[in-house]
Amino acid sequence: MVKNKEVRADYDDRHITVYQAYSPAIALPALEAGTFVAPFKPDRMTWVKPSFLWMMYRCGWGEKEGQEHVLAVRVTRSGFESALRAAVLSHDRTARKPEVRVQWDPERDLHHNALDHRSLQLGLAGATSTRYVTEWITGLTDVTPLVREVHALVRAGSLDEATALLPRERPYPLPEDVREHLGASA
Repeated sequence: MVKNKEVRADYDDRHITVYQAYSPAIALPALEAGTFVAPFKPDRMTWVKPSFLWMMYRCGWGEKEGQEHVLAVRVTRSGFESALRAAVLSHDRTARKPEVRVQWDPERDLHHNALDHRSLQLGLAGATSTRYVTEWITGLTDVTPLVREVHALVRAGSLDEATALLPRERPYPLPEDVREHLGASA
């Protein structure tokens, strides 16, 4: 088992922030509505990432086609934790089309280098994705300007300044049953 599997996130007593990146066709209507609306398709698996830097790795600092808008999605901790309880680990091939998947991937630094700990990705589909959209999301923020600013500082070699702008992420206190279910670090 890989050690150092943690959910690192920006959170408070009631909410956790996850990140998603979309094209303007999905992001702009979502920002206007305060949640995801058509053409977003809840029946299709959507992946959320609590780690800002893992999202930057995945979307190429918002420069990949179809991922130009990076959204900070504020969701209820109760919804997030219920999804984690229902999750199937991605490497479990015995489960047929689960509504919730968890994948542990190497966390990334400002240059997208893999770090020695794993970061969580959470895939939601079907009824769980619908609950995410209709019940758990309490707000969306377009963080694309922040993404561009941090990326410009990284390219300029101003890593301390870039780091100072990152969201305040720390280990998320997973309930014991969820931690054991997902094989997360204690």
